Amino acid sequence: MLAPVLTSIIDRAYRPLISRFCTREMFGYALCGGLNMTLDALWYFVIYHFIVAQRFIDLGVVVVSPHIASLIVVFPITFFTGFWLNRNVAFRVSEYACRRQLFRYVLSVMGSLLLNYVCMKLFVESFNIWPTPSKMFTTVVSVCYSFLMGKYYTFKQRASNNQ
Repeated sequence: MLAPVLTSIIDRAYRPLISRFCTREMFGYALCGGLNMTLDALWYFVIYHFIVAQRFIDLGVVVVSPHIASLIVVFPITFFTGFWLNRNVAFRVSEYACRRQLFRYVLSVMGSLLLNYVCMKLFVESFNIWPTPSKMFTTVVSVCYSFLMGKYYTFKQRASNNQ
């Protein structure tokens, strides 16, 4: 029920002026990604400040810093909202089965998660940027990677019948 509403909003917002700069697919991905990114930042803020409470988490074999612990907690939430938005709203023309798309999405997100981890470590621990802005910078880097993976790998259209 939500997918048609979001698709309708995207279709109405996609105007001739916007079509000069990007395709309908890219525009839909940007809006869905923006929604997921906003949810991600809000969840990260709440989890970092109120659940992890800016504390280091001692797991016995490793101590996890608060910004990485928050990233780990937020990940499953944005994983499923991102997959749903991409499959049902942004890249809805793909002919591949949901299971195949989910497997490809897992591989894509694993790369994104690694990119997020490296960026968070770099921004927070090397550049001494606060965790929440660091997460937002990291997300911008990750968005470019994710769009390319979604368009050309996870949700791509079949080029011919021999695939």
